Amino acid sequence: MTDIQKIIVDFIRENFIMGRSDVVLDPEVSLIESGVMDSTGVLELVEFLEATYGIKIEDEELVPENLETIRNIVDFLGTKGVS
Repeated sequence: MTDIQKIIVDFIRENFIMGRSDVVLDPEVSLIESGVMDSTGVLELVEFLEATYGIKIEDEELVPENLETIRNIVDFLGTKGVS
C-alpha cells in the first residue's frame, strides 16, 4: 500500500466506517456501491483531498472514473501531480 493509498484508507475508515477494522476496503471495489460512502461522502472526500494535497478538483472531474474506488482515487491524484 502506497503512502497516498494509506492516507485515503485512513480517512475513509475514520469518517465513513468509524474506524471499524472488520470492514475490508478493497481498492478495486466501488465505495458507493459497497455502501461505504454516499454522494455527500464523495464531497467530503473531495474537500479532504483538496486540503491535504493542495489541489483543486474541478466539477467535470467529479466522475466515477476518478473517485469511485480507492485505486481510481490514487490514480487520479497522480494525474494531478500528487505522488
